[in-house]
Amino acid sequence: MKTLFVRGPSLLSRLVLALACSFLLIFIDHRLQAMQPVRVFLNSLVAPVQYLAILPEQLLDNFSESVKTTEQLSEENQALKQRILMLQGQQQQLQFLKNENRRLRELLGSDARESARRMVAEVIAVASEPFSQQLVINKGTLSGVYEGQPVLDSSGIIGQVQDVGGSTARVLLISDQSHAISLRSERNDIRVLAQGTGDIGRLELMFIPHSTELREGDLLMSSGLGDVFPEGYPVARIASIVRDESLPFATVFADPVSALDRVRNVLLLWPSESKQQPIYEDEE
Repeated sequence: MKTLFVRGPSLLSRLVLALACSFLLIFIDHRLQAMQPVRVFLNSLVAPVQYLAILPEQLLDNFSESVKTTEQLSEENQALKQRILMLQGQQQQLQFLKNENRRLRELLGSDARESARRMVAEVIAVASEPFSQQLVINKGTLSGVYEGQPVLDSSGIIGQVQDVGGSTARVLLISDQSHAISLRSERNDIRVLAQGTGDIGRLELMFIPHSTELREGDLLMSSGLGDVFPEGYPVARIASIVRDESLPFATVFADPVSALDRVRNVLLLWPSESKQQPIYEDEE
């Protein structure tokens, strides 16, 4: 006679089986990238929810813009005109420097550097994980975005693309604990390695000797090493140097030049050596 309730595997057996399956999937994904299509599908699946979540904020911003007075708009217009004049003057000087640089490279027999291709994207969400600092932007594979792509704002480098969906992508910030970037000092070209600390406004320079010639206030630029970030973009500025002889290396912290907690729009770069190409909306 069959019993009404059949006793199944114990809870411990189920836990062991679940853990084994989890480790197996992690191993397969790490070695064969088998779960990449699944991640792309899931990112695309949650994209409508992310757009819906930011809809109230966009409506509020549009309403606040519409109630600005004529006087405020006039002041902003005047300030923008002055800014345009300043930028036009800087552009003229930049063109002169570019021509001079081209002539010098021709004399030295060096290849000219090609400009990186760019695309503007908007931040639509901030990742809520307590131990991960990430942003979600409104560009994905449909725009040519790829994993590892460098991401900037108006001040400098802020991170790189980690995961990509059809119309969204997740950006890992330079302040994340799992992120590291090779830099050089603008003043004396000393190369350093900066790692995120988990603090949105702080990076730590690794393995800096006590005899370093770095100074507080030095601007750190991307070095171009690692074939991820192009050379010459601002990243951080040294905030403090502690030379404790009881420790093998000096303790050096730097502050990102960008306000990572207030990023609204970002700039995606396609370096000249990149195999991927941007896909602009007007090309469709």
